[in-house]
Amino acid sequence: MTPETPKDGTKADKTRGYGHGGVETVMSVDDVTRQAQALAADAPDRAALHALVDGEPLVTIEGLRAGYGKMEILHDLSLAVGRQQSLCLIGPNGAGKSTVLHSIFGFTNIFAGSITIGGTDVTRLSPNQKLKAAGIAYILQDNSVFPDMTVEENLWMGGFLRDRPAKAREAAERVFAKYSRLRERRGQRAGTLSGGERRLLEISRALIMEPEVLLVDEPSIGLEPRFIDMVFEILEDLQKAEGKTIIMVEQNAKKGLEFADIGYVLVSGEVAMAGPGAQLLEDPQVGRLFLGG
Repeated sequence: MTPETPKDGTKADKTRGYGHGGVETVMSVDDVTRQAQALAADAPDRAALHALVDGEPLVTIEGLRAGYGKMEILHDLSLAVGRQQSLCLIGPNGAGKSTVLHSIFGFTNIFAGSITIGGTDVTRLSPNQKLKAAGIAYILQDNSVFPDMTVEENLWMGGFLRDRPAKAREAAERVFAKYSRLRERRGQRAGTLSGGERRLLEISRALIMEPEVLLVDEPSIGLEPRFIDMVFEILEDLQKAEGKTIIMVEQNAKKGLEFADIGYVLVSGEVAMAGPGAQLLEDPQVGRLFLGG
């Protein structure tokens, strides 16, 4: 579809932006980034971040400098989230949000700083060690299921680090007992599932190792609204009923902040703002830059 031509004969501009709100609220990604950088002038310090934690921190990052190859993406970044709390990272494209998750799980080069889980330094552990020994699971963006395997076989793959295959099968049965939608499709090829069912399978597969911390990357990406609500209900149940700690990146800032106990705004690899999710949701600067209002 081509842009509508105004009455003066000129072609309408193609504006790249977040796509929320009316025409008067839409800004280009470059404008969002530039204006968001001004927020960093009053960036929260370590004490302010720890004040948002309910009880003792479970996950703590101190002075992290990390990136890919020799390129540093995160600059002296700190983070704190308590047991059974949820933290949502929002910010403009290229702010380093997914790099935070990658660094916690061991996918980046760490140049300085530390990452601790329950007081144990896990900075230099491999992803396999973090999954098996530190209780950290990473739920990737969409399309991480094995499409030619059945739902049941996909779940078993989540337990590849289990000492005994029988343990993975037992954990899979607990998933089927909890989620009838997957139980009814246990013998079905994963590639035939709907988008929401695939996301449920991805989340469930991460649970097979019984992690304490879930790193969730863009849970709403590519989903219809009805499935987005379903996925966030599942995550809320995992946090509130099963005691999981959740650190999430979510481009749908409104949905992410509505869900999260804590919200961080990342800009250029640094924490520019932090506060309770509900408070950031009402902040006029956050609304203007990330919520389209």
